[in-house]
Amino acid sequence: MDTRARIAWNLRQLRTSQHITQENLAVDADVDRTVVSDIERGRHNASIDLLDRLAAALSVDVSAFFKEPSAKEGKPAPMKPGRKPRQ
Repeated sequence: MDTRARIAWNLRQLRTSQHITQENLAVDADVDRTVVSDIERGRHNASIDLLDRLAAALSVDVSAFFKEPSAKEGKPAPMKPGRKPRQ
């Protein structure tokens, strides 16, 4: 798994495990929602500054984006589509 795919995988895993929508994460990280979506699909090369903002919004260390997923971990489950109220 290349680094961009690893970041995409871990970002989605962290976000969905905390039940945070792409839209809410984008607001908290001060970035457009499409950027979050593109990172999760491996289509955007995120800067270190952006990774720092995303990590802060998720309350994790930036190193969490670089951890190697175990072979037992399945693909992160998608959240139901649509806007969700902020918790």
